[in-house]
Amino acid sequence: MIVDFHFLRPWWLMALLLPPIVLWLASNAGDHRNRWRGMIAPHLLDHLIIAPDRRRHMRPAWIIAMVIVLVILAGAGPTWQREAPPFVSDAASLVIAVDLSPSMDAIDISPSRLEHAKLKIDDILAARRGARSAIIAYAGTAHLVVPLTEDDELIKTYSDALATRIMPKPGKDTAAALSFANNLLKADGGPGTILLMTDGIENTAAGHALQIDSDVVVLGIGTAEGGLVKQADGGFLTGAGGSRIVAKLDLDALKGFANTNGFPVATLTSDDADIRWIIRHVSTNVTQQIAREGDRWHDAGWWLLFPIALLLVFSFRRGWVVQVAMLCFCLRFVLPTPTAAAEMADMWLTPDQQGRRAFERGDFESAAAHFHDPMWKGVSLYRAGRFQDAIDSFAVMDTAESWFDQANSLFHLGKLEEAATAYQTALERRPAWPEAVADLAVAQRLLQQQKDEESEQQQDPNQKPDSIQFDDKGKRGKAGTVAAAEQTSEMWMKNIEVSPTDLMARKFAIELREGSP
Repeated sequence: MIVDFHFLRPWWLMALLLPPIVLWLASNAGDHRNRWRGMIAPHLLDHLIIAPDRRRHMRPAWIIAMVIVLVILAGAGPTWQREAPPFVSDAASLVIAVDLSPSMDAIDISPSRLEHAKLKIDDILAARRGARSAIIAYAGTAHLVVPLTEDDELIKTYSDALATRIMPKPGKDTAAALSFANNLLKADGGPGTILLMTDGIENTAAGHALQIDSDVVVLGIGTAEGGLVKQADGGFLTGAGGSRIVAKLDLDALKGFANTNGFPVATLTSDDADIRWIIRHVSTNVTQQIAREGDRWHDAGWWLLFPIALLLVFSFRRGWVVQVAMLCFCLRFVLPTPTAAAEMADMWLTPDQQGRRAFERGDFESAAAHFHDPMWKGVSLYRAGRFQDAIDSFAVMDTAESWFDQANSLFHLGKLEEAATAYQTALERRPAWPEAVADLAVAQRLLQQQKDEESEQQQDPNQKPDSIQFDDKGKRGKAGTVAAAEQTSEMWMKNIEVSPTDLMARKFAIELREGSP
């Protein structure tokens, strides 16, 4: 809107004093009388001076002045439109809280409510490719499945492994799930939304949700008609009298919860309408949070490059080229030097902004070369697979985030002990950081497992046998040694034998016992 028009850098307008000076100097330089005054008698001067050609209306000085005015206006940053701050798409986090109470095994939606919810999670990840997401599972307690990450494959691995049997405590504590998700977004520090995927909400959760700072979107899973609840043994859940229980979608409870807190609510659809609805609300929530935190305006100054270029094209006339070239040479010292770039628009982009553009294109090598910010340079190097270089970049800073990213890079390099130390350092600077706590636990578990396996397989090569006998004629039995590669394969197979589902079940049980999900 025209009422919002203003300049981002109004102090540039002080340079508008320069064009009148240029015109004045050009006017004096073109006055031939001044050159000969004092040398020729005044009554003879008028007869000796040849009058200039008045048909030339546009003189070089006017072109120079107009170019200077446009450059100054472009540098002042004219704007009238708001925009999201840089990196907002990466900061727009989504925490998906999945209800894993027994009713989610109802088969009113084929193959079950939970399996259908998993498919929707995959669709959400595909629609938000490159954005940060997390998974929380809850029933009688709430637990972290995957911390906020851009790794969609990691999220899919664990979301596909979700099952109602992994929850250590029965029930449905929606308040605990919301509180856990809200703390996760607070620790992340950026705008975000909580997606609640459930078939019902207890009445006590409505009051607790009023204390939640984050935006919440509710997606109902199931049908009003309901369905039988299938159990792991193939049977169906029954009540006290032996009759089969029919679990129904408690739509009234969902709407009551949403109306009390002002949260949007919807139910599953057979197409992607529900996915588009979720993405739209997530985007709206991010925009509103950004507006609450402060406005950012779109710099439209680069549009003035086109009339500047047009004026320079018209200036290439006999007698003008040298003057315009001198102008460009002088402006190089008078005005701030723009960032060198291949394209014309890149003249107005800082190295970090150019790095951001390369990062969005997926050109992480180029992004790392452009970024001056050590954190974003390190992230680009990390995404490019240059983990050691990423560590060197993160090491410049002493923040919780830099230590956490160093730990992730060390983890990829297989340096588990150093990674665990870095995770601990990150937790010292940000206590109870959920992602750091979870990753530290994984690193320590793998490190301990590695040490246990090494101690089991370690043998003393200097121990001498009592006697050595060779049996060249006897029948050859099975080889008594295993090659190193085969030993390594066996070690990996042992790790694979524990499925993500079983791993989560053990983790959640430990967290319930220790009281720290």
